[in-house]
Amino acid sequence: MTTPQHKIGSGFGARSTTSDVLAGIDLSGRLAIVTGGASGLGLATTRALTAAGARVIVPARRRPAAEEALRGTGGVEIEELDLADPRSIDAFAERFLASRRPIDLMINNAGIMASPETRIGPGWESQFGVNHLGHYALVNRLWPAIADGGARVVSVSSNGHQLSDIRWDDVHFERGYDKWLAYGQAKTANALFAVHLDTIGRDAGVRAFSVHPGTIATSLGRHMSEQELTDLSARIEASPTNTGWKTPEEGAATQVWAVASPLLNGLGGVYCEDCDIAEPAQPDAFLDLGVAAWATDPEAAARLWQLSADLTGVSV
Repeated sequence: MTTPQHKIGSGFGARSTTSDVLAGIDLSGRLAIVTGGASGLGLATTRALTAAGARVIVPARRRPAAEEALRGTGGVEIEELDLADPRSIDAFAERFLASRRPIDLMINNAGIMASPETRIGPGWESQFGVNHLGHYALVNRLWPAIADGGARVVSVSSNGHQLSDIRWDDVHFERGYDKWLAYGQAKTANALFAVHLDTIGRDAGVRAFSVHPGTIATSLGRHMSEQELTDLSARIEASPTNTGWKTPEEGAATQVWAVASPLLNGLGGVYCEDCDIAEPAQPDAFLDLGVAAWATDPEAAARLWQLSADLTGVSV
């Protein structure tokens, strides 16, 4: 049974914070993994989950920087992980699985945006490679622990998915690179990943969601010039559905809500925003609220899963 892509009346909204959505929720004894959990939205997420009692593992590419950012935050374990390096993903997964601990909550939060053309691994376009394929491989390698915990898995997408469907004939932009189309494709992939993971994980009690955090000023925009940031801000602010810039705690609220709220028990495979399930977007949506039809298509999700399995060599 699929979950309808429509609001459920959560009682929360664009200005809700991580503290708001976790009020009254006790995560004691729960184990979470938050990629990119030492900066930006990930840092706000880690702090919120630990404050609610969860033990949080933060895989980080630069461990010393993560340790500094999380200094004084209890209930955290920091591990080394580079999502651009399949060997690093394998090594992290092997170390974790050796601990024989189940995973209860997982948030695939790390990512890059509008980066210059870069090739990783066997020639993958870096935004598709890091944002999607890295997380795809990580979840598949960790599957025994995810299934054991009946985990809830959240994939951080964006309304940037409205910029591009999957470019099935050129996913790695070998015929000309556009950093914004590449970002859009990667965010569509994040949403489709959740659709199919929910389909194949449901019998094991694993449910998956994707989320749009909103517009937040974080280091994610580090590859953009001042003029690009100004132009993008103007486009966002001109959107008829613009809800304004969010604080990190407001931006992280939707992924925290999606991974922990009892309101979503028994549901899955949908795209969320502003701490609720999102409505379908208008066909001509451009960085607006709502989810494009191509980002929730189960046939496209299954096709992307198979492509990802072929590229990475791993699948549950």
